[in-house]
Amino acid sequence: MGVGVEQRHLIARRAAKEIMPGMLVNLGIGIPTLVAEYIPADWQVMFHAENGILGTGPSPAKGEEDENLCNAGGFPVTVVPGAAYFDSTMAFGIIRRGYLDITILGALEVSERGDLANWIVPGKRVPGMGGAIELAQKAKKVIVLMNHTSKSGEPKIVRNCTLPLTAPACVDMIITERAVIEVIGGELYLKEVLHPYTVEQVAESTGAPLLFAETGSVPVFK
Repeated sequence: MGVGVEQRHLIARRAAKEIMPGMLVNLGIGIPTLVAEYIPADWQVMFHAENGILGTGPSPAKGEEDENLCNAGGFPVTVVPGAAYFDSTMAFGIIRRGYLDITILGALEVSERGDLANWIVPGKRVPGMGGAIELAQKAKKVIVLMNHTSKSGEPKIVRNCTLPLTAPACVDMIITERAVIEVIGGELYLKEVLHPYTVEQVAESTGAPLLFAETGSVPVFK
């Protein structure tokens, strides 16, 4: 079962806490696009889109969309003062040179080593991989936002990915509707639990062992 609107925004709000003023950030489609709504305007964070925009802003209000402005997923966006436009060659040059401080992506599966599978379910038609390979390999920090389990209730955080990989050992942090998990040295560390879940519920719904920081109790994010 997918997460509801409120939970999607909770995930996005938590992810926004990883962004600092002045950063250059790429947001994938889905839940990641909501992150921009939780970044203060005076932080001068520049959001990058693979289709050729540096400086995308929050989603426009209904009825105020500009048909000429969209993100890499084709959804309407706004732009902030100082935004720049360029072709996809320049957009991917920014990614491949490692200029992105953070990329925030969706995922189908993430392994305990930080392997990422987020572009295809074999047998299903997809529009393509887009910039996922470059983003996963070249961004200074890779954060995944996703449901903790699949629609059938199976863990999406696993020992080994069963779906085709986008990139190996690239994920630094996973944020779901249940938890914030860091990938460190090929192991998963439970950093926070998201309200109203418990540590036990998170562990039971995770398909790989979870380790804990030495500080003891796990904080709850609401």
